[in-house]
Amino acid sequence: MTRTMIAILLVLGAGLAACNTIAGAGQDLSSGGQAISNAADKAK
Repeated sequence: MTRTMIAILLVLGAGLAACNTIAGAGQDLSSGGQAISNAADKAK
């Protein structure tokens, strides 16, 4: 139980450090969606 909680906190902390603002989170999601879209277009 304790190890699970520590793992969850580490993952959440890393996520917050990667995009520490709402705008940053939006940009991350947008670039991820763009990458998926580009990969789908190349697969056609």
